[in-house]
Amino acid sequence: MVNPDNVLVIPGPGDPWHTGSMVGFDLETTGPNPHEARIVTASIVLMDPDGQMRANTEWLIDPGVEIPAEAAAVHGVSTEHAQAHGMDATQGLTEIVATLQDFMHHRVPIVAYNGVYDFTVLANELARRDMDEFPVAGIIDPFVLDKYADTYRKGKRTLTAACEHYEIVLENAHTSQADSVAAVQVCKAIATKFPDKFNMPLEQLFNQQIRWKSDQAASFEQYLRRKNPDATVSRDWPVEKLS
Repeated sequence: MVNPDNVLVIPGPGDPWHTGSMVGFDLETTGPNPHEARIVTASIVLMDPDGQMRANTEWLIDPGVEIPAEAAAVHGVSTEHAQAHGMDATQGLTEIVATLQDFMHHRVPIVAYNGVYDFTVLANELARRDMDEFPVAGIIDPFVLDKYADTYRKGKRTLTAACEHYEIVLENAHTSQADSVAAVQVCKAIATKFPDKFNMPLEQLFNQQIRWKSDQAASFEQYLRRKNPDATVSRDWPVEKLS
């Protein structure tokens, strides 16, 4: 299906998810804990079936708290810069969620690398403002796909490492737009390399990832318990339960 303005190419309900448009999504935040982190920048990029960017939106947000120096060193946004140039966090959050919901409504895959982090941040940002939750659907997480398809590959599984493995050029890493684009490119590379594992409709793959992520978390927890018997790893995906 092609929509009237020729921007979205949407596979039919029974067609493989990776044959149409995809949306890349990424947040840069104040820290690594998704239950505490505040959004600093967000990007949503629309990629066509050939992997070319057709549209993009980026938000710079004043998180309302200090941005730790270590976080600013990663994404390049200081507290002073966010306060001077960033938009109100509630307004930005409203716009981000509304944009994602629109793409979800049209069944466009939302690609987010280790997306459980980003969507848990969103959920907590909504909760601390007493804003309504939104139903998350149609998420594709290359981190989950990669671990399922190539379980025993040695080495790191960061986005940078995945780009190197799948021969994707990642420029300006840890900026939300660059990471959004790279996530889609890695996702397409995985789908191409392992067609028999992921050649299914979007809704089916979404549900499969819930199970795969749970299995992966259980395996990692078992590994950690060799040294720490009390170690726990969340099975939740794509949103961790609010703490």
